[in-house]
Amino acid sequence: MSTNYQTLSFEYKPCREQSERGGADQAAYPVIVVGAGPVGLATAIDLAQQGVPVVLVDDDCSLSAGSRAICFSKRSLDIFDRLGCGQRMVDKGISWNVGKVFLKDELVYTFNLQPEAGHNRPAFINLQQYYVEGFLLERAQEMPNIEIRWKSKVVGVAQNGAPGARDAGVSLTIDTPDGPYDLRGRYVVAADGSRSPIRNLLGLDSKGVTFKDRFLIADVKMEADFPTERWFWFDPPFHPNQSVLLHRQPDNVWRIDFQLGWDADPVLEKTPERVIPRVRALLGPDAKFELEWVSVYTFSCLRMERFRHGNVLFAGDSAHGVSPFGARGANSGVQDAENLAWKLAMVLEGKAPDTLLDTYASEREFAADENIRNSTRSTDFITPKSPVSRVFRDAVLKLARHHPFARQLTNSGRLSVPAVLRDSPLNTADSDSFEGAMVPGASCVDAPVQQEGQPAWLLQQLGQQFTGVLFRGEQGIDHATQAALDALQASPIPLKLVVVTSGNAKAASSTGVQIVHDAEGLASARYDAKPGTFYLIRPDQHVCARWRQLDVDAVAHALKRALCVEGTA
Repeated sequence: MSTNYQTLSFEYKPCREQSERGGADQAAYPVIVVGAGPVGLATAIDLAQQGVPVVLVDDDCSLSAGSRAICFSKRSLDIFDRLGCGQRMVDKGISWNVGKVFLKDELVYTFNLQPEAGHNRPAFINLQQYYVEGFLLERAQEMPNIEIRWKSKVVGVAQNGAPGARDAGVSLTIDTPDGPYDLRGRYVVAADGSRSPIRNLLGLDSKGVTFKDRFLIADVKMEADFPTERWFWFDPPFHPNQSVLLHRQPDNVWRIDFQLGWDADPVLEKTPERVIPRVRALLGPDAKFELEWVSVYTFSCLRMERFRHGNVLFAGDSAHGVSPFGARGANSGVQDAENLAWKLAMVLEGKAPDTLLDTYASEREFAADENIRNSTRSTDFITPKSPVSRVFRDAVLKLARHHPFARQLTNSGRLSVPAVLRDSPLNTADSDSFEGAMVPGASCVDAPVQQEGQPAWLLQQLGQQFTGVLFRGEQGIDHATQAALDALQASPIPLKLVVVTSGNAKAASSTGVQIVHDAEGLASARYDAKPGTFYLIRPDQHVCARWRQLDVDAVAHALKRALCVEGTA
C-alpha cells in the first residue's frame, strides 16, 4: 500500500531542552539544520552518514503541498544514491531524456540530454517534491543520530564567539506549542526556504531581479497518450502570444505551465473558472481531467551576497533563487547540501580547519551565479521584453527548424548541469596533459564496470570520503604499485582506493583496495585514462587532482590542499 505523502502529519513532541531548561550551560549540538525540505533533509542525512549528530527543526508538521519542484537531474540522483534513497526516486519517478520545442503547432526540433549509453541514471526524472521529501524523511528516520523536531520555529538567532574559535557557536530561540526554548549548536545550516526566517533575523537579504511576468502552474490528473518527454511551445494556437510547458509526473499527473503576462490577476487566474478552459484548450474539448494543484508565480533570480555568516551557513532557496525553467532550484540546493556536509564533517572531526567552510560559500556562490546567469537568459528568451527581442526570438525559432546553429540560440529553459569548480582553491592544477571533461573541479561521470565479475557502476565506488582512483589498464597491481597504495593508506586522512583494470588484466584483491574491471573501456575513455593515471576525488565526487603517474608525495600535498591545511595554498 503506497503512502499518501500529501496528507501526512507529524507529531510535535517536547524535547529535553524544554524540560531541563539548561540555558547557557546546555551542551551545543555539532550541527542544527533548519528546514525539513529536500535541502535540509539531504544535509542532515549526509552528515549523519558521516557520524555527525544532527538536530533538524522545522516550523511545520507536514511535507510540501503540491508538486512544486518536479524535475531532478542525474547529478541529484547520483547524490540521492549516496544518501541511500536514489533507487526509490527512480522507481517512482518518470525517467526522461528527450525534449521537444514547438513554434505555434509545428515541431521546431528535438534534443536528447543523454545521447550516449553507459549511464546508470537517466538525464532527469520527474517526481513530485512531496515524494522526494517523503523518501528522504524515511531515510532520515532510519538514522539514530538525526533528531527531527516538528512545529519548532526559529524566532531568535545569536552568534557566540569568533568564527573558527573552539567556543564559537550559534544560539537559537525556538518557539513551540509549549512555548519557547533555547537551542545551541556549533554550526547552523539555514535551509529554511526563500523567505528564510534566519536570514531575516540576521538582518540579511537577497538581491537580484524580479521579472515582470506571471506563470500559472496546473497539476492535472488525467490519462493521456503524450510521450514521456518535455514539450515546450512558443506561441501555440491554444494559448496565443504566450508559452506553455508540459511535463508528465507519476500517478497520471501532468504539470502544465502557462505564461500569463504581467497584467494577469494572480488570484483570479487560480480559480477553476480560469484554469479549466486553458487546460481544455490544450487537451481538447472532450478531455477528462481534474485539477490537483494550482499556483501562480513570478520569476526572480537573486542570491545572498555571502552564503556564510559566522557559524550560520545558508543553503538552497534561503541562499539563492532562480526561475523554474531549467530545473535549477532544487537541483542546485541538493548540490549545496553535498558540498557543505563533507566539509562540516571534516571540520567537526578536526581533520580540517574552520576555513574549509569558506570554500563552501565561494564554490556555491560561483554555482549560484552560473545558475542565475543561465536562468536569466532562459527567461529573457521565453518572455521578450521589447519588440526587437521578440522579432529576434521568433527569427531564431524559425531558423532552428532547419539549421543546427539556431538551435544553440533557442532557449526554452536550458536544463540544470553541475557547475565545474575550475577555480576552487581546493583543486591542484594539472601538471600533465589531459583531454576531456574530467578537469579538476568537475563532478565525476559514471561508467559501467564489473566488480567480482558482477555488473556495477563507477560512481558506486566513490563518495563519502576522499577516494583515489588508479587506472592500471592490463597491467594489474605490481609490487611497486602495491607499495605506493600501502603508503597512501597510511595517510592521516582516510583515503579509499579504487583500482580500475581493463582488457585481460588479472588483479588480486588487495587489503583495503577496491578492484573494478573496465570491461567496456568507457571509464578509461571518459576519464582520458592511460595505464598509471591517478585521480584524487573529493567526498562530493568532484575531481580535485589527477596525474599520469601515481606520486605519493604529490597526492599527499593535494589532499592537504583539498582540506585547506595550512601551508598548502
